[in-house]
Amino acid sequence: METEVIEGRERSTREQETRFRVELLKIPVDIINPDELSQVVYDLLAEEKGQNIVLLSLWDLLFARRNREYQDYVKNAALVIPISKSLVSGIRFLFGKNAVRYMPFDFIVSLLTILEKREFSAYLLGGRREVLLKTEKNIRQTFPRLHVVGRFPGHFKRHEEPAFIEAIKKASPSLLLVGEGVSGAERWIARNSQGLGSGLRLWCSDIFDVFAERKRHPSRAVFEKGLEWVGYCFASPLRFFRVFPYIYYKLLLVYYKLFVK
Repeated sequence: METEVIEGRERSTREQETRFRVELLKIPVDIINPDELSQVVYDLLAEEKGQNIVLLSLWDLLFARRNREYQDYVKNAALVIPISKSLVSGIRFLFGKNAVRYMPFDFIVSLLTILEKREFSAYLLGGRREVLLKTEKNIRQTFPRLHVVGRFPGHFKRHEEPAFIEAIKKASPSLLLVGEGVSGAERWIARNSQGLGSGLRLWCSDIFDVFAERKRHPSRAVFEKGLEWVGYCFASPLRFFRVFPYIYYKLLLVYYKLFVK
C-alpha cells in the first residue's frame, strides 16, 4: 500500500514537470512541450482508467463558457490541447507563459506514433464505412505495430449503440479515436464514458477523411501563421461572422487582465 502511494506521488510529480495547466477565461488549457508528450501519454495510460483528450479551438473555448455539459467535459479531461493561435496568444497575454499550439492532424499522428512504440492498440469509431476502411488500411500501413482492435462506422442507429460500446469495452483499446457521424460529437464520449472502459479517448471531426486522403489538412506554413480559418471560411462563408465572437474574446482577455485575479 505504501509503495502504491509513493509511486502515485512520483507519477504526480512527473506530470507536473512535463505539463502545466492554466485556466484561460475559466477553461483549462494544458501547456505541454512536444518532447514531453510521450511521457505524459504513458503516465496517463498507466493509470488504467478512462482519460479524455480535448483538441481545444477558440470556438470550443467560447462554447464551453456557455454550455455546461461541454464545460464539464473539458474541465474533466485529462489533456486539453490548444489548437488555435488565439488561445496561445491569450495565455501569453494573461499569464506570460508560452504555450505550445498543436495542429490536430500532427497531434494525432504523434499520439499514434507514441502508442505504436509500445505496441498499444486503437479502436476507430465514426466516418462513412468506405472512409473508415481506407483509414484503417492506411493506419495499419503507417503504424504496423499499432494494433487496430476494432472499428464501427458513424451515422449509426440508436439501437446499435449498446453492442459496439460493449465491443469497445471488451477490446479495451489504448486509444478510442472518434470522428464525424457520432451524435453529439465530443459530448458523445462524455455521455457514454462509464461504458467505454479504460484508455484514451479523442474526438476530431474530419480525422478519418484526412487519413483516407479525401480531405487535406492545412499546410504547416498556413497553420503556423494562424490563417487556417481563411480556407474554412471560404468553404462555409457564414464563418466570416466569427469575427464578432473573436472581438468578444479579445475584450474578455482585457477584462480578465484588468479586473480578474
